[in-house]
Amino acid sequence: MGSVTLNTSTEPRPAAGPTPEGREVHSRVVGGAIGLLSAAVAVGVGHLTAGLVGGTSSPVIAVGSTAIDASPEWLKSYAIRTFGTNDKAVLVGGIGLVVAIVAIVVGVIALQRPRVGVIALVALGALGAAAAIGRPESGIGGAVPSILATVAGLGTFSRLRHAAGLATPVSAGETGGRLPPSFDRRRFLLAGTGAAGLAAVSGLAGRFLLRRAEAGASRAAVRIPAPADVAPLPPAGADLHIPDVGPFITPNDRFYRVDTALLVPSVTAEGWTLRVHGMVRNELSLDYPTLLSRPLIERDLTLTCVSNPVGGRYIGNARWIGAPLADLLREAGVSSGADQIVSRSVDGFTVGTPTAVVMDGRDAMLAVAMNGEPLPLEHGFPVRMIVPGLYGYVSATKWLVDIELTTFGAYDAYWVRRGWAQQAPIKTESRIDTPKQSATVVAGRVTVAGIAWAQHRGISRVEVSVDGAWQPARLAAQDTIDTWRQWVFVWDATPGDHTLAVRATDDTGATQTAAPADPAPNGATGDHTISVTVAG
Repeated sequence: MGSVTLNTSTEPRPAAGPTPEGREVHSRVVGGAIGLLSAAVAVGVGHLTAGLVGGTSSPVIAVGSTAIDASPEWLKSYAIRTFGTNDKAVLVGGIGLVVAIVAIVVGVIALQRPRVGVIALVALGALGAAAAIGRPESGIGGAVPSILATVAGLGTFSRLRHAAGLATPVSAGETGGRLPPSFDRRRFLLAGTGAAGLAAVSGLAGRFLLRRAEAGASRAAVRIPAPADVAPLPPAGADLHIPDVGPFITPNDRFYRVDTALLVPSVTAEGWTLRVHGMVRNELSLDYPTLLSRPLIERDLTLTCVSNPVGGRYIGNARWIGAPLADLLREAGVSSGADQIVSRSVDGFTVGTPTAVVMDGRDAMLAVAMNGEPLPLEHGFPVRMIVPGLYGYVSATKWLVDIELTTFGAYDAYWVRRGWAQQAPIKTESRIDTPKQSATVVAGRVTVAGIAWAQHRGISRVEVSVDGAWQPARLAAQDTIDTWRQWVFVWDATPGDHTLAVRATDDTGATQTAAPADPAPNGATGDHTISVTVAG
């Protein structure tokens, strides 16, 4: 019987390795991770350093603030109109996304050309340093966070390349753009995790330090003296207490905020001074205690942003305490021909206000308190300017540090240089707060209500249109001509689709302009109109 020989060899067969295409994809992922993590560490360390030496020197904040200043007016208006008070968060997020995309692309390219990664990180740091140095509140020291950020980014880039076996550059012909055989996945993951942790910890710590600004502690220590001229309480009928219509006095945390400050400036009461100069006979300089020692007034005043669209929410009413601005200017002695007051914020933002308006008897003030407490940081602590009857961009400078008397012919303020009007009294307008646009209501008696405003002129009449027929609404009691006025109209609603509109008439007898216009260049116009459905 013949024998059969069996092959019992246990020698393993060669395992099928990844394809060249797979290795190339793998290398691109590693390269992108190196670029992204290096940039993330740089940004985090820059933010942390800025938290220690000054928030606006953060590379991201400095670049973002410079971008705001350099952006065309139409883009700023679009951002405010589209994103509202989230416009700054969107800008920061956009900057972060662009940096991330560029970092990933550079990281992939740097697998073969490491110099590209080095150049990109240095360029990123130089951009941040230049932007920070160019900010009025920073100076040469503003470059420090960007310099340290660059060093940290370069160190991370080198460490991650070493962990990936790329410490010694190889030619494209040797690797074909793929990782070298010495690549150790575990070692690279450990290094990458450490870099990600450093980026996260430094970024969060920087954010904490920035929010823990000295200004917060300074504000907490401030005690506002009782005003010499106390405002009476609003009349009992000033607030109709209608659901969905905001309270007559807007709480501080619900008061709108529109400004160019990407990061709320950190100004302490102890370090604050105001300079009054230019076309004056006596240049003045005041510190915070001196300002508080002056006779203070208390007033209910409604502020409105020129960016407010018809029916918009960039309006609020608060009780303010401040020093009369006209008295201060009289002490300085305004020279003949000085028709413009240029007020400057600590971050360099400028506002141009007609001198004649401030001096005509209205309650223009250097405000130090809002609704019974020192100004909130985001609303201008320690001092802001308020002029009743003018849109904020020509009157309401926050974080005020400088007042210069000049002429409209000699100087254009921030927004005027961007195409907005030099003169901007607030226009007579009104808004429907309830019902909401496209709401469905039940047939019968429906409450239609909202607010109307014509600061420093007052509201004398509000009318509501139901499908084109105008009817008078009931007005709330008037506090002063410098505050908004609530109104209500009870509608006997019939089933079907209907169009509601509102218009106001001010105390001069002028009815708001029905023709629609965008906010630029001096405020929106048009009747606020909504569509509702009445269910039978």
